[in-house]
Amino acid sequence: MDRATSARDVVDAIKDVGFPADKEKLIDAARRAGASQDVVAALRGMPQENYTNRDDVARSVRLAPDSGLGLTRAQQAEQARMGGRPGQSQHLRDAPKTPIQEELDR
Repeated sequence: MDRATSARDVVDAIKDVGFPADKEKLIDAARRAGASQDVVAALRGMPQENYTNRDDVARSVRLAPDSGLGLTRAQQAEQARMGGRPGQSQHLRDAPKTPIQEELDR
């Protein structure tokens, strides 16, 4: 996923979506709207659940620190480290596997 994707890009791509919406509905809407691959990849990286509004979606994608969410620098750093919304279980987050996990999966 490209961390250069902005919150504005993500929100613009899903402007015609009726909420609540699940992840697949958001991805389909972004594709129909002609969103960039970076935006689609950001949406794919979100947890599989129902989202209640655009702000909910914007908080769930991992974005660049200057993406315009109005977060403090500490909140931006926390989102960059953890991804996802506050309170979301760690096992639901999209995170790269460690070399040990990759070895165990073989």
